[in-house]
Amino acid sequence: MNTSSDTSSPRRSFLKALGGFSAGMATLPSLAGAQSQTPSRRPGAKYMGDFAAPKLAKVKVAIIGVGARGSGHASQLAMLEGVDLVGVCDLREGPAKQSAERVSQKGHQPKVYSGDETIWRKMLLETKPDAVFIATPWELHAPMCIGAMKAGAHAFSEVPIALTLREMWEIVDTSEATGRHCMMMENVNYGREELVYLNMVRQGVIGELLHGEAAYIHELRGQMENGDSTGSWRTFHYAKRNGNLYPTHGLGPVAQYMSLGRGEDNFGRLVSFSSPAKGRALYAAKSEKLTNPEFKKLDFKGGDINTSIIKTALGRTIMVQWDETSPRPYSRHNLIQGTKGTLAGFPNRMAIEGVTKSHHEWSQDAAWEELAAKYEHPLFKRMGELSQKMGGHGGMDFLMLFRIIECLREGQPLDQNVYEGCFWSAVGPLSEASVAQDGMPQPFPDFTRGQWQTTKPLGIVQ
Repeated sequence: MNTSSDTSSPRRSFLKALGGFSAGMATLPSLAGAQSQTPSRRPGAKYMGDFAAPKLAKVKVAIIGVGARGSGHASQLAMLEGVDLVGVCDLREGPAKQSAERVSQKGHQPKVYSGDETIWRKMLLETKPDAVFIATPWELHAPMCIGAMKAGAHAFSEVPIALTLREMWEIVDTSEATGRHCMMMENVNYGREELVYLNMVRQGVIGELLHGEAAYIHELRGQMENGDSTGSWRTFHYAKRNGNLYPTHGLGPVAQYMSLGRGEDNFGRLVSFSSPAKGRALYAAKSEKLTNPEFKKLDFKGGDINTSIIKTALGRTIMVQWDETSPRPYSRHNLIQGTKGTLAGFPNRMAIEGVTKSHHEWSQDAAWEELAAKYEHPLFKRMGELSQKMGGHGGMDFLMLFRIIECLREGQPLDQNVYEGCFWSAVGPLSEASVAQDGMPQPFPDFTRGQWQTTKPLGIVQ
């Protein structure tokens, strides 16, 4: 849960257990195909596409996992009006106490829970939170989301929302049965550039949408040397799983531009291919600073770069790439192409027929900024300056947390619903299945059971 450099027990034994868990990851492709069928909705369940929970004057918040990511969420949530931080939980006592101390300086008095892998359940029982924020290793997201909802709380999880389609269906079924939100916190949807492009798309500036490109390209081999960090437990995933393990940062914004799963279009099928696995084994072999000597012995199966192609119900295409190994600059691509032009990122640029200087060359830098200012998203106009001061990936983290609390207090539907979190995360197991079958197409499950057609596209939040 925590991401600091302490390698003492019980955290070390926990990581060892994850190593054993990862040995079973190779079976995930078989699970993907088995869970593509649509199970029946449970009796009495409620469709959650446009669900708005009753207003909460005060939002009682508990946090599970206060490492580098979770402790940042705790500090920012503690500064939001209408939040009462009631519980902080981490496997280790030190980080839990430290995070609780920081938020106590802002007027909160959270109870502290640590020392046991199931202590989070006791926190839910005793503090009875309205909302639970989860920032733990990937394989814990689904059981903690499900546990939080069954305890009566709305669940907010770091990405991905789950690792298998079976878990995603269980999350959907639990949300529908309990009437509780379960949102995957895709913070990139709250980046300034992504919000500008969403506004331009909604105003029809680039015409009818045809194609998107999304990625998470971020060289992170050095995490294997960062002590008891994110990279320690992720390394076992990278070794045993072969597909796109981290699709949502790039895909989330593109999916919302296209209104996938929201009235206009939906996910159809996916094909996926991975390159050979070279970079991490080479890095581990030459490094003298590895956190875990077992890294040198791992037989890395996951390709250095994965490329997947999604075809939507309307026939649109999306290229999704993932690479946390190769020595290359960071990129999320963030490209959306329509009948009148194209918006793209990394670097930010536009080419729009009849709008930019020429559609044969990119408008960048000052020319891009001029158009971006014209189409600045109202939410960013309202909160952008404060979010940039508050920080968190340039302010997108704070803006995301602000919107979550605002929606809960005002009884609004969330900007990202439970089905979107599952659709975007499903690229993980579906890509693994496709790679294992030499690129065979994999159909997306319809987590909405056909009701995506009745769900409103995400509007322009004022």
